[in-house]
Amino acid sequence: MTTPLAKPPSLPPLTPRPSGHPGYSTTLARVEQSVSVARLAVCRSLECWGIGNETRETAVAIVSELFTNAVVHGTGTSARLIIERPADDQVYVAVVDRAADRLPTLRAPSDWEDGGRGLILVDAMADRWGYDRLGSPRRYLGKCVWAQFLVKAEQ
Repeated sequence: MTTPLAKPPSLPPLTPRPSGHPGYSTTLARVEQSVSVARLAVCRSLECWGIGNETRETAVAIVSELFTNAVVHGTGTSARLIIERPADDQVYVAVVDRAADRLPTLRAPSDWEDGGRGLILVDAMADRWGYDRLGSPRRYLGKCVWAQFLVKAEQ
């Protein structure tokens, strides 16, 4: 007996940046199934810009970790995915969620813990990463967790 193949995720509409450098964004449900959609959105965006496989693989891995964190630790019903190319040799990806007080922390999990390694991977793959709280200090509305990395030259 064979197992049926899973249906590939469908890509939601990506909203282009209205001005400035190239970029796209979309809002996805904050559910586990959206992680694969976020990966597909990043892959397709970088393909449109002619960015090679090695950089796309890095971007997909980073977004997978960032969006998974939004699903697991975020609040609200949705999260926003941002994909930008601020310069010819740079890619910026970000995930925005409503959990302003659940800030990402780079930590060293013990060998027997199931999770806690995602940001270690992001830290190793990205040239820079961090987060910005959104809103005013009186009332933060959410956070944007981002990573920036260089476009790798194709061989």
